[in-house]
Amino acid sequence: MFNSISQFKFLKPLKSFSMRNVMIFLAILGPGIITANVDNDAGGITTYSLAAANYGYAILWMMIPTTIALVVVQEMCARMGAVTGKGLSDLIRESFGVKVTFYVMIALFLTNMGNSVSEFAGIAASLEIFGISKYLSVPLCAIFVWLLIVKGSYKIVEKVFLVACLVYIAYPIAAFMAGPDWGIVLKAAVTPTFKSDSAYLMTLIGIIGTTIAPWMQFYQQSAVVEKGITAEQYNFTRLDVIIGCVLAIFVAFFMMVACASTIHMHGLKIETAADAAMALKPLVGAHASTLFAFGLFNASLFGACILPLSTAFYICEGMGWESGVDKDFEQAPQFFWLFTIIIVISAVLILIPNAPLMTIMFISQVVNGSVLPFVLIFMIKLINDKNLMGTYVNGPTFNMVAWLTVVTMIILTCIMTLDMAIPGLLKRLMSF
Repeated sequence: MFNSISQFKFLKPLKSFSMRNVMIFLAILGPGIITANVDNDAGGITTYSLAAANYGYAILWMMIPTTIALVVVQEMCARMGAVTGKGLSDLIRESFGVKVTFYVMIALFLTNMGNSVSEFAGIAASLEIFGISKYLSVPLCAIFVWLLIVKGSYKIVEKVFLVACLVYIAYPIAAFMAGPDWGIVLKAAVTPTFKSDSAYLMTLIGIIGTTIAPWMQFYQQSAVVEKGITAEQYNFTRLDVIIGCVLAIFVAFFMMVACASTIHMHGLKIETAADAAMALKPLVGAHASTLFAFGLFNASLFGACILPLSTAFYICEGMGWESGVDKDFEQAPQFFWLFTIIIVISAVLILIPNAPLMTIMFISQVVNGSVLPFVLIFMIKLINDKNLMGTYVNGPTFNMVAWLTVVTMIILTCIMTLDMAIPGLLKRLMSF
């Protein structure tokens, strides 16, 4: 049993390596890897690229503490799904009431709309590098995403998502092609660097917000429930979560190395992930630039499936409506109409001339980071409820990491807000 005293059993290999265990793991594989890797979406790639282009290797140290926090947070929500058989929105509604759930859903819906728009912005930007107009790419990709989710079964959708995860190998390849000094890279990865200006703090919040986005907890828990994973199978799901989180950070790390060792070193300024792909061409070569751009397209299309899907999942769960990819419009009308509406709005907004795509993409990640503490507080309270979780409650180490993440995000957000607000306040006072 997974109890509150043995939180780190998941770091040990499964007790017995056998063909049966391998087959069970392969059958359960999916929710953890998909959820973590889709987080390297258009908004994520933009945030990581901008962070590395602006601050170079000095920002790499963030990835180690972020990995620890990501594993703990995703493990908690996957465990709740396996033990309770319910999604996170369901548990919030049952424990905190409909009113609280309604306001949480509104906040998350608005946040995720920005995230969904950023995915289609990524599709448009990446394919424009290959000479394909957004007026062709965005509608076609929107139709593909809609058909995949609405007409496909959960098993088909999951297999497509798992294949999409393989394409992220493009970023480590691009990083090695950039030829960085790996000694300097490794030293920077373990040497914390701090700055007090609001731009740096916003970057830190953006990195955490895009790596541990609020939608991830809702989607992963829903995916665990829909796949029918139980507490008895949880050792395998735990491994799925850890592998997924480590792979996601691995990809993000190399993405940042590629930009830091080229764009930052040459003092170039970029505004989007597509700019990063174009900037790599004269610095490293056409192949690295193409790999980066193709990775951006894959990640954006991947995210364009998951973000609207996760939004439809948690709103329907929170409101007590039927949800699930294996259902149809008759069985779960609210679920599929929400998914459809989000796809349509996101795609249409991208087709508006001169839409501020970069602002939408980056700010959505900062908002993710600002909303995250509130979601984590609900999760911590739920997972420590013995009536709900029994012997599967958190141990002290997991609680410490979770609360530290909450406090850190609140402090960073407050400092950033004050740093941005005080100059304006002083300017007003001096005008009197």
